Amino acid sequence: MSTRTAVITGASSGIGAATARQLAAAGYRVVLTARRADRIQALADELTAAGHQAVPHALDVTDRAAVDAFAATQDRVDVLVNNAGGALGTDPVATADPADWRAMYEVNVLGVLNLTQALLPRLTEAEGTVVVLSSTAALATYEGGGGYVAAKHAAHVIAETLRLELCGRPVRVIEIAPGMVKTDEFALTRFRGDEDKAAAVYAGVAEPLTADDIADTVTWAVTRPPHVNVDLLVVRPRAQASNYKVHREA
Repeated sequence: MSTRTAVITGASSGIGAATARQLAAAGYRVVLTARRADRIQALADELTAAGHQAVPHALDVTDRAAVDAFAATQDRVDVLVNNAGGALGTDPVATADPADWRAMYEVNVLGVLNLTQALLPRLTEAEGTVVVLSSTAALATYEGGGGYVAAKHAAHVIAETLRLELCGRPVRVIEIAPGMVKTDEFALTRFRGDEDKAAAVYAGVAEPLTADDIADTVTWAVTRPPHVNVDLLVVRPRAQASNYKVHREA
């Protein structure tokens, strides 16, 4: 049997890169996709040097033609980790820039749709697993998060609907919804490079989640026996009881 293959989107940093490392350690051949070719090449070199199988493929998940071309090169896909995503801004609905909402919808929603549609035939052949990395924003709203919350709600609905539509077929659909995760880029991107605002998100929180924490969760979920489907797993740090209730130390 061919080596199990996992395709990870947004693999150039953060949760995507951590997931690639952990799935590679679990024995998967990992296909690393992201827009930043230099980052995924460096990660592929790192994993290859460690004795793992890793293939980089520069890809913009919002470009459907590119996604279809990529899918045509994949002979086998056992796991698809839809991780590419992100937030832009914290403006209220009344004054938010529609361009930000559109950009978030394109990557968080249509990116998931594009990869899932394109790779579903391969996943079905392999009796595989679709993973959607959503967010606790997919389940509860908060002020200043309208565009991101709307996009992640849509990603949640994709996972929920796909699971219903594939019932009886040998494909699992798993949704992982992380809460507060401290990575190098998420908050910094949201605040358009403002390091002070990005740091304030985690101020006083002794132990926010890390990218490795979420990667560990993804790896655990996809390596359950084939008949076990983890429909929805919400992961928060102990200090976070909800999107708007976080314990912060002085």
